[in-house]
Amino acid sequence: PSELLGSAASATLLADAIAADLRLCIVADYDCDGATACAVAVRGLRLLGARHVHYLVPDRVVDGYGLTPPISERVKASGADVLITVDNGIGSIDGVARARALGLQVLVTDHHLPAVANGQTLLPAADVIVNPNQPGCNFASKAIAGVGVMFYVLLALRAELRQRGRFADGPQPKLDSLLPLVALGTVADV
Repeated sequence: PSELLGSAASATLLADAIAADLRLCIVADYDCDGATACAVAVRGLRLLGARHVHYLVPDRVVDGYGLTPPISERVKASGADVLITVDNGIGSIDGVARARALGLQVLVTDHHLPAVANGQTLLPAADVIVNPNQPGCNFASKAIAGVGVMFYVLLALRAELRQRGRFADGPQPKLDSLLPLVALGTVADV
């Protein structure tokens, strides 16, 4: 996980959010990769101590693709403090900007290629981006599915929580129970 650019920063953001008992909202893509990434995120974050984890799967026909400004507004209206995208978000420049303007922290987890305009790579102004296809990321598997990216974020988060002494009084949560969902989403995405 440490070679996935943004994974350490995402672990810090999420560990701080859990410590502050913030409300987390996962915004997922509607396909199998997005659905399994959402399930992995919700289950994994709860295993790691997050008490307020909710999700939103936008309707592609009504909402369009990715994190849009109206979706950001719905997330804020739900009472969330942190918006986490899974299997989308790298191209959501306006949606991330709206979320940040509303006071949400934004973590983008994605595996798609970022947009390029006039030879320049465009990235959303998220608090943290975890995507093996973002510039500067040396992660070996550029073809990992979105569900795999979210799983790596959870591994980094567990390591951060371990470093903070979260599991000093008992066993740490086992994330291997999420691997069947990672496999399903990965195979379906291929």
